[in-house]
Amino acid sequence: MRAKVPTAGHLNGRLAEGLALWRVILTAAMSLLFKHLRIHQIFGANTDVGKTILTTALVRASATLKNEVFYLKPISTGPIQDADDEHVLRHCGTLKDRVHADCLYRFHVPVSPHLAAQLAAGEESQKIVPDSTFINSISSYVQRCASRAGGPGHMYVETAGGVHSPTLSGTTQLECYRPLFLPTILIGDSRLGGISATISAYESLLLRGYIVDAILLFRDDYYRNSEFLTPYFAERGINVTAVDAPPPKASDLAENFTSTERYYEDLNILPVVQNLDARHEQRLVELDSMPRRSLDALWWPFVQHGLVKGEKDVTVIDSASCDFFSVYNPQTSSLESQLDGSASWWTQAFGHAHPALTLAAARASGRYGHVMFPQATHTPALQLAERLLEGPGKDWASRVFFSDDGSTGMEIALKMALRAFSVRHKLEGKERKELGVLGLRGSYHGDTIGAMDACAEEGVYTCEWHNAKGYWLDPPTISIQRGRPVIALPPALTASEGMFESTVVSDSESWVYDVAGRLKTPLAEVYRGYISRTLQGLKRARGVPRLAALVLEPLVMGAGGMIFVDPLFQRVLVDVVRERDPASPSGSWRGLPVIYDEVFVGLYRLGMQSTIPLLGATPDISVNAKILTGGLVPLAATLASDSIFRAFYSTEKAEALLHGHSYTAHALGCEVANETFKLIEKEARSKAWLAAQARWQAPDAPSTVWSFWDPQFVQAVSRLDTVAEVMALGTVLSIKVKDSQAGYVSQSAQTLLQSIRERNNGSSSSEIPQFSVHFRTLGNVAYFMTSLNTASETIRILEDKIWKALQNSG
Repeated sequence: MRAKVPTAGHLNGRLAEGLALWRVILTAAMSLLFKHLRIHQIFGANTDVGKTILTTALVRASATLKNEVFYLKPISTGPIQDADDEHVLRHCGTLKDRVHADCLYRFHVPVSPHLAAQLAAGEESQKIVPDSTFINSISSYVQRCASRAGGPGHMYVETAGGVHSPTLSGTTQLECYRPLFLPTILIGDSRLGGISATISAYESLLLRGYIVDAILLFRDDYYRNSEFLTPYFAERGINVTAVDAPPPKASDLAENFTSTERYYEDLNILPVVQNLDARHEQRLVELDSMPRRSLDALWWPFVQHGLVKGEKDVTVIDSASCDFFSVYNPQTSSLESQLDGSASWWTQAFGHAHPALTLAAARASGRYGHVMFPQATHTPALQLAERLLEGPGKDWASRVFFSDDGSTGMEIALKMALRAFSVRHKLEGKERKELGVLGLRGSYHGDTIGAMDACAEEGVYTCEWHNAKGYWLDPPTISIQRGRPVIALPPALTASEGMFESTVVSDSESWVYDVAGRLKTPLAEVYRGYISRTLQGLKRARGVPRLAALVLEPLVMGAGGMIFVDPLFQRVLVDVVRERDPASPSGSWRGLPVIYDEVFVGLYRLGMQSTIPLLGATPDISVNAKILTGGLVPLAATLASDSIFRAFYSTEKAEALLHGHSYTAHALGCEVANETFKLIEKEARSKAWLAAQARWQAPDAPSTVWSFWDPQFVQAVSRLDTVAEVMALGTVLSIKVKDSQAGYVSQSAQTLLQSIRERNNGSSSSEIPQFSVHFRTLGNVAYFMTSLNTASETIRILEDKIWKALQNSG
């Protein structure tokens, strides 16, 4: 019988405030694209450059084509008679029946929008409209216009001031409007200094991914800015149109109206409108053609192309922002929001297109590009190395070796460990070639050959050259089953130790992850005996190479199926390995060099900077990647202790670590990583983190582990009949589905949760923003991952979607 529990939203009780909480969700990729409604946003290179004059001309030209035309001024400040939307309507003449003009937020004080909002709110700062509400109101308005347009239509959304002028909350317009991702028209500056202002505005738009379709400005016979800007932007594929400036404003209202009307009548801006239409059509054609072209040209990773049924199975991502993709729907020729449910293969730290990370990359690109690194240094690399040594490498690491990605970082770690072992034991020639590693079954360290050789043979991530070199222990695992944390002991362990029980049930996760407190428990002694006897037996076993390194994915083995390992077992394993070599030199590695693969789990993916403090045992080598650069560019860092470094230290060149990449210590990656660290430090002190941590604290059992996922939701899911087990740590949620054909090739999790790919899964209310969810599975294991700054409301909606899908499947 299916467990009867309320939805996740009611479980946590935080949806009682009503729809206001739900509406904040779509500060994300919500690109507004429609086949029948061509939309452009108007940005200005500066204030007072003629945005409204030129936008009015565009509106009139669109209306002459017998299109229905919509004009929106999201924010207006100043007297109503001077309002831009009023100007548009006033000068549409006989075309008024086709033109609709509106303003969403109107303030009568003629100051910057952020100041006008502050003055209107007075001392009650909470009344200031947040970006999420502001953007959602624009999106909703545009959606209504799209529904209202009976045939082909045009829409213009005019901003206020320059590109970096603040909006109501104080966020600059470029940042605030970015989730809408509307194609842009830039109004250039024709005045003195306007060349620089226009190019600067364009580059600011470009850095945030905006598509600039046209540049308009007034013609000035003295400064002649358009003469310079036209060829400059032609090289960049953008058409510049210069038009005559309007006549000076007359003091008499009637006279001013007449002269302005005459100006508009004489202005021929129709070619610009036609060019914008052509750009719109080109974009639709491009998006329509991408699935077929992709099927013909691409070879996807981890995809069986024989199972791809056709173009409908290809996800066309037009843009991404925050935690959302904007994906193209060919059936409706529109863009839809899709939550990036796997943090784009576990890389995203602060969502997509984070401006601080983008600017960091641009900063390093402009200063360095890429520079050679051997026997050289540069500020981004040096600063990052020092940050890593003071962060995850604190008190044990002395050196940082940079490489391209997690797999190559692990290749380097293996080279370091094997050399250190060989040097200490004075191995030469063939003896060095026959070394292996000790690890855990289900581990995975990357797709390069050496990293694959450090994994068990039966793994699916192999190739014809794969030659597993080592021995892999079956680890005890942790999960939440029927609402309680359970440690599942592998058959090899229970048989070896003569145990009748294969599970250990706990009352709290805090106890499971209290490694120091559990070291003196009977279970720790069971682990110690099992590991010791196994290692002793390996000395006599045939077919097992000499073990030269211990390689671990601490706490969670990700690609192997989101396997949450009992941390006590990993700690005891490290201890046993080291205790077997008491005669090693003081301060050096003992037993075997120990490698922690923190590519996936490190840098707060699991809610902690490093797993080292929780395990209570430092490695000799560790690897960080993925979150290291916030998901923007590839970079990996292999940290090593001084004793590992000394194994390569010599006056002989051949004894150096002869490993490197063309882009070693890539300045862009290092600078972005430094910025990522700054953002993480700020986020770790945020109210959202403190609130999430508080939800996982029990009064009688304070815990160092926590998750962004709601604990009541996790427990409720664990009680469903279709679910075998659940686990959550930090950003990660893992759900193992009951399936007799469990394993990587299983499709059960994908099938069970298929409905969350639908936009309206989770709620039928038109008031709640709709989005689909992009997610991936590992056989019968479905996993979901947030960024470090994903809004709690987003997670609550996703929990409801998951809950509904699992309930309906039962």
